[in-house]
Amino acid sequence: MKTLVIYTHPNHESLNYAFLQKTLQGMKENPYIQEVKVLDLYAEQFNPSLVFNKEKKRRDLHLEPELEKYREQITWADKLVFIYPIWWGRPPAMLLGYIDRLFATNFAYRYTGGTMPEGLLKGKSVVCISTMQGPPLYTLYWLYNSHKVLMRKALFQFVGMKKVKFFEFGSMEKKNGKQAEKLDKIYRYFKTLAS
Repeated sequence: MKTLVIYTHPNHESLNYAFLQKTLQGMKENPYIQEVKVLDLYAEQFNPSLVFNKEKKRRDLHLEPELEKYREQITWADKLVFIYPIWWGRPPAMLLGYIDRLFATNFAYRYTGGTMPEGLLKGKSVVCISTMQGPPLYTLYWLYNSHKVLMRKALFQFVGMKKVKFFEFGSMEKKNGKQAEKLDKIYRYFKTLAS
């Protein structure tokens, strides 16, 4: 299994960074995971701005030379792991910009004349690890599960990725937020992951 970890947090002293380290530790001890690549969007200074105009057509985004290495990473991977905070009920703008620019038509999906497009990233699986300040059930009851609906249905299933696993950790800024227990849960998950 070849795994691409997409990390989206500006602070390397954050809890999100600790989740990244536990993810990598578990993967390193897992015999099923052959190779791991990490894409740190902030450290990479990824440009999240989506631009198209008269000279730069939206239908040609899948050909942008500056995004070629990122497309190659996604194509290479069997599994994509996203680690990010929930800000304002959704992933950071940096991650959404990465999605806007990379998951383009004729790379991630294509229209074939039917009601829904054909997903071109079939066979890949996804794990989303997210943290938030609010309580664990905040996004479920107050925001009608909008984060998971956005990521699972509007993005991953749209491009053909049907297997999506979520770890959505709430109350992460509280002293009794059980951070160590949740970090260990992530470590154990990736250490024993078989597919």
